[in-house]
Amino acid sequence: MNCKNCASEVNQNFCPNCGYPAKLKRIDGHYIAHEIEHVLHFERGILFTVKELFINPGQNIRSYISENRSRLVKPVIFIIITSLIYTLISHFFHIEDEYVKYEGLEKSAFVKILGWFKANYGYMNILTGMFIAIWLKLFFKKYNYNFFELLIMLCFVLGISMLIFAFFAIFEGILHIKLLNIAGMFSLVYLIWATGNFFKKNKIINYFKALVCYLLGMITFFILTFAIGITIDIITKP
Repeated sequence: MNCKNCASEVNQNFCPNCGYPAKLKRIDGHYIAHEIEHVLHFERGILFTVKELFINPGQNIRSYISENRSRLVKPVIFIIITSLIYTLISHFFHIEDEYVKYEGLEKSAFVKILGWFKANYGYMNILTGMFIAIWLKLFFKKYNYNFFELLIMLCFVLGISMLIFAFFAIFEGILHIKLLNIAGMFSLVYLIWATGNFFKKNKIINYFKALVCYLLGMITFFILTFAIGITIDIITKP
């Protein structure tokens, strides 16, 4: 028989070329439990990644980029999972309904775009990260990180930011006390600290530059989103 992965001839239990099993086990309860355990495993799993990014984000992310990419969860998967966690908690407790209101603007393209972002924080964070990465590349060009390496760093730190929001959202939903503004402050502090730590933690100026990059990245992102929304409204206006 031939390997289902690379089409090489297989005479044993595993492909001699790529190591793919000759016959896959059926998906059952044990398989699902193993997959969940693999994702959440404290060694090399999402919990381990969260711990490392809280304790020493700069060193761990630099190591992921240039030395060892097996210690941490893949960055894109990480930000999508953490964004999904916040989204589920927010929807369950209806957290953002008290903060975001678009009375009279419900039919505008801009509001519809924001609504899509609200339902897909993972993609929104990646898109926002692209704009922040551009400013980081300009402000920290002497460190010679390319755009994609900076985007990987942002996937990690923005993922932790989502977990901070999720943590406060749980308590807001239970206690019925508005805490998302506080979550935003904690999140921003972490983002600035983690980014400055990534470049060179002993240089105070790096933390101020990180703050400017995040603000400029967010402003640029929403200006472009607003411009696209207005353009769509003008084009489609009867």
